Amino acid sequence: MGTVTKPAYPIRTERLLLRPFTHADHAALHSWQSLPEVVRYLYGEAKTPEETTESLALKTAVTWPAKEGEHLSLAVEHDGRVIGETVLKWLNEEHRQGEIGYIFHPDHYGRGYATEASRVMLRLGFENLGLHRIVASCDASNGASWRVMERLGMRREAHFRHAEVFKGAWGEEFVYAILEDEWRASR
Repeated sequence: MGTVTKPAYPIRTERLLLRPFTHADHAALHSWQSLPEVVRYLYGEAKTPEETTESLALKTAVTWPAKEGEHLSLAVEHDGRVIGETVLKWLNEEHRQGEIGYIFHPDHYGRGYATEASRVMLRLGFENLGLHRIVASCDASNGASWRVMERLGMRREAHFRHAEVFKGAWGEEFVYAILEDEWRASR
């Protein structure tokens, strides 16, 4: 594996600023973690303030993944307000595999922020972490999420039908992926 290089924060895009979470982000994080419509497609239910405190502690503990299994969660700011988060998981060091994800407050849906923030996470995964392959997954009925993956140049590799009981019903999952050379060619 190549050199693993922690990026300089904050990371600026055209409209956003990405940075590690701090304890001061509790209210913003809780503003979406507490909403049933946000967790509809996620494991778990809407969080209590205490559960958000636990979630925030995990997010602030990792400012860059140092080993396989660690997750980097970055706060996404727009005009000085935290509006969501984006995630890079280091799944497997030997095989250079990672995963990205994103969660935003519903007030900010439909504006391309998830795509813009996720482009940064792909770059960090490939350039800074030295990954070869990055995946993302979502509930098959979450069209907004899989359209983000497609805008990122990821391809649908799997459609798991009735793979598990999810929130009381058989769930379906789409898995998308992009390889490092595909990502470089698309830039």
